[in-house]
Amino acid sequence: MDNPALSLFTSLPEYEALKKHFKDISSLKMRDQFKDDPQRFSRFTLTAADLNLDYSKNRITTDTLPLLFDLARARDLPSSITAMFQGELINRSEQRPALHTALRNFSDEPVLVDGVDVMPEVRSTLTRMKEFCWRIRNQHWRGFSNKPFTDVVSIGIGGSFLGPKLASQALKPYWGKKIDCHYLANIDGSNLTEVLQGLNPETTLFIIQSKSFGTQETLKNATECRQWFLDNGGEEKDLPRHFTAVTANVAKAKKFGINEENIFPMWDWVGGRYSLWSAIGLPLMLTIGHENFRQLLQGAFEMDCHFKTSPFEQNMPVIMGLLGVWYVNFFDAQSHAILPYDHYLRGLPAHIQQLDMESNGKSVNINGNKLDYQAGPIIWGGVGSNGQHAYHQLLHQGTQFAPCDFILPLMTHNPVDHFHELLVSNCLSQSQALMQGKSLQEAESELKEAGFSEPDLSVLAPQKEIPGNRPSNTLFFDKATPKVVGALIALYEHKVFVQGQIWGVNSFDQWGVELGKQLGDQVHNALLDEPGAAADGMFDASTAGLIDAFRSMKNKL
Repeated sequence: MDNPALSLFTSLPEYEALKKHFKDISSLKMRDQFKDDPQRFSRFTLTAADLNLDYSKNRITTDTLPLLFDLARARDLPSSITAMFQGELINRSEQRPALHTALRNFSDEPVLVDGVDVMPEVRSTLTRMKEFCWRIRNQHWRGFSNKPFTDVVSIGIGGSFLGPKLASQALKPYWGKKIDCHYLANIDGSNLTEVLQGLNPETTLFIIQSKSFGTQETLKNATECRQWFLDNGGEEKDLPRHFTAVTANVAKAKKFGINEENIFPMWDWVGGRYSLWSAIGLPLMLTIGHENFRQLLQGAFEMDCHFKTSPFEQNMPVIMGLLGVWYVNFFDAQSHAILPYDHYLRGLPAHIQQLDMESNGKSVNINGNKLDYQAGPIIWGGVGSNGQHAYHQLLHQGTQFAPCDFILPLMTHNPVDHFHELLVSNCLSQSQALMQGKSLQEAESELKEAGFSEPDLSVLAPQKEIPGNRPSNTLFFDKATPKVVGALIALYEHKVFVQGQIWGVNSFDQWGVELGKQLGDQVHNALLDEPGAAADGMFDASTAGLIDAFRSMKNKL
């Protein structure tokens, strides 16, 4: 029998109560709510793990969140949170736990998988990572010509790429001066060429990151890097000095030329998009050092503790997740913007995009029933005031309704002539403008003061009107330290989990990705054949025609 907590939530009385509440407050203006309640900011602001969340600029009253909390309890969210942390098989379609939280568990509590405590292996791997990085960073482990390493190339894709790359960029101020980090993900000769240009094979270390050691993009890039190394002075016997791996397939990694002692584990109970905290974070640890990496884990651990123990009323991931449900399922929001006002956090939108869309981009619930509501918004965004000269026009005056998260450090790592004050003012004014807007009367008054005639007013004033009442969160913190970055990423992990539980979907599988991989292998095989070989009924006419076009062009070269 279906679990009632995982039925379509539109059948619940708590959903009906929220529908009625939505109708009751849909005409309210946030600008009026701020005028009527001078304490609105303090009422709707909370702190956790060195992060502060201002959610006062949301289309809510004091009655909204209690109704959303009722929905969360009807979906048995408290039990789901406990189940995740205890290692239950919450990834039901693959019969696995989702235990990324174990990777940053600094408590003494065991974490059981099939009755076995995984924490000794987690701690052992972290110790191996520490020793490995210490040897590289302190020049005890050198390249084949006895020169110290200056560069590390991380070869992976998806979760093995976006999370570590985000954290590496975010923590650039903490990089040591000895090692630069490069990421190779896309199976594109231009990407490979750009990464390898300027590198010295004598001083370059490669880390191949693939659970199966068979992911097409990763294995192809790794093979080409291996050949580049051999073509530029390296020999087969030198491969173990320059190639390491993070994988569950030790045999394939050894066959590639990697020593077993330089192969780090990946576990089935950690999904790729949640794997930053594991040995997938090796390139990050190499650049920022073990202590800073440990602080990253500490920030995530503190957010885990907050999420696990805080009541809903003070629970940051729960509140952010439920506000997202509020907008997707009652305001029909199709997307959500992530807007970091920090150059070092420019990779955050891409990482959250994968984290959210790969997790909750589903149309069937965990019981196999078609959803009759939206789940998983489109996640997009960009950095700082750049976006104000691009997509903010749509945010302010477009027909699309897109809630926003503004991400703001109060201090910068690089103070330059009041730059940061200007950047902060841009962030705060944009969230204010989204909330406040500009009425038609205000637009007309501005035009009159500027000397426009009455006929012009009727044409121009509507174009200058800005509706406002568009919601946003502001996440602010002192500075983007390793601990803060860890807490920030963990916050969004848990937010996504909360929304998946409300929608009743499995946030830890990705069958849509798997289909693309399967079809990709078939197309690749066809591309290697003679022209016309693909037009044998295996493919639709469009795909077959495109394959032939590629083959024809290749034959002309």
